[in-house]
Amino acid sequence: MPSCKALSVTALVGAVIGTLTGVLIWALIRNNSSSPPPPELIPLDWWQHCVLYQIYPRSFKDSDGDGIGDLKGITQELEHFVDAGVDAIWMSPIFESPMVDFGYDISNFYDIHYEYGTMQDFEELLAKAHELGIKVLLDFVPNHASNESEYFQKSLAREPGFEDFFVWADAQPDPNNATNRLPPSNWVSQFGGSTWEWREERQQYYLHQFAVQQVDFNFRNPAVRQEMINIMKFWFDKGADGFRVDALPYLMEADPADHGGRYPDDPLSGLPQYEPHQLGYTIPLYTKDLIELYDVVYEWREYVDQYIRNTSGDTRVLFSEGYANISMTMLYYGNNEGKIGAHFPFNFDFITDLSAESTARDIVYTVLKWLTYMPYGAIPNWVFGNHDNNRMPTRFRENMVDGLNSLNMLLPGVAVTYQGEEIGMRDGYVSWEDTVDVEALNRGDNETYLLYSRDPARTPFHWNDSTNAGFSTANRTWLPVAEDYPENNLASQKLAPRSHFKVYQALTALRKEETLSHGEYAIRTLSDRSLYLVRYLRTFDTIVLLFNLTLAPGEALVLKTEPVS
Repeated sequence: MPSCKALSVTALVGAVIGTLTGVLIWALIRNNSSSPPPPELIPLDWWQHCVLYQIYPRSFKDSDGDGIGDLKGITQELEHFVDAGVDAIWMSPIFESPMVDFGYDISNFYDIHYEYGTMQDFEELLAKAHELGIKVLLDFVPNHASNESEYFQKSLAREPGFEDFFVWADAQPDPNNATNRLPPSNWVSQFGGSTWEWREERQQYYLHQFAVQQVDFNFRNPAVRQEMINIMKFWFDKGADGFRVDALPYLMEADPADHGGRYPDDPLSGLPQYEPHQLGYTIPLYTKDLIELYDVVYEWREYVDQYIRNTSGDTRVLFSEGYANISMTMLYYGNNEGKIGAHFPFNFDFITDLSAESTARDIVYTVLKWLTYMPYGAIPNWVFGNHDNNRMPTRFRENMVDGLNSLNMLLPGVAVTYQGEEIGMRDGYVSWEDTVDVEALNRGDNETYLLYSRDPARTPFHWNDSTNAGFSTANRTWLPVAEDYPENNLASQKLAPRSHFKVYQALTALRKEETLSHGEYAIRTLSDRSLYLVRYLRTFDTIVLLFNLTLAPGEALVLKTEPVS
């Protein structure tokens, strides 16, 4: 951390780089002819300071007029990422799927879902993206497969080699009724109801931590672990630059061998508002964050690093998804025994821990918590929204968009943008009749569904103010376009003298400064409603962000600079 004098300057160069609503950014440089020589800057790998953009393919761009986004639509709009200053994209699942959970229920990990296009379409997207200097990551979902997958059908039939490909268990006897059967344990699915589903064909239950159609692989089976490696190799060989790996906290469940031959019940939470079929009724002691799952992640990283050594080209990466406490999350980076895991686990603290009611102190605490717990030498990242949560301007406030994007871009490490954040897209309204999200349908009803629905954060991207916001020529899109698209769209923001998109462009351009790629940081509060972030590097410009969270009109922040003594 610098002292107060580290903020002092003898010359203010370039004056204010950007003046935004509630946000001021300065570039400061010391005007001192006797300055020491610049530090030696170690070159960064492509992923270590990138702007990573999440595409939700179903809602990005529809090229064929069926109301559903597709790969050709993404390819047509790749120049948008160049224009926006994005370095890498990752697409939510594009693999073959019955679409119960819109691609997170994969039936074939080796092919493209027909609504999104063909393998040739993917190869063309990859080739054009690479020509433009954009890396392409895929969404890998190793925890489960669709019950329509060949894996499951073979396991259901007990075909040799697939008998234990998934988690199967016998029924428990009902002590009160000898003719009745009970599930193997009291585990509750993330989408509500029991995690266990009975199949007459095997006379057993199978485990599903999410929807009934999403069957959990058995990661205690070496054949399953090898198949995951095979899948990664297939897409690496195609040219993919890495994977965002989904739902890792649920990869392993308790081993019956450690509990008298049966799956143990999770302890009850004791919260009276929940019933036995509702998430929250139990504490997921035996179904989430088991320490064995990290060994699988470490195996994958070892494979990825070996793949890079055996082939030419740039680094391939693994970015892990896992909502867990800070200590369990940090284990995805690696452990104290020297094992190395994901290149980074996604940092969801701005989603889980902060909202419009949060103070500047809350924000600073959240930033410092990650940087404090993160292993030495690791790369941080910052995530403000995704396809599973309300959009950033909806969770916070619309007049905080520029400030939050500024914070994202100016903090050290990787800046992650969810589709639409560059133009400040808010949640769209999706009625009960239009709701398609399996979580909302399973956990809610026509009065409560919005408490659970992920659809509002997945509505189509706003390209312009034409029909369907320029997303599709269809009469009906898979989700309705948000009603505010005539005022809030990319085309209008490109024309406006000042807009969220133009601020976003300025920020991604500013990220090329060595101070931001290699510099130190200091972040502190000035009050409950204001904070500052300083990025500094000896002999280079010092960049200062002042973020004013106040709602009161006319309030302003002043940065006073004094000569260095």
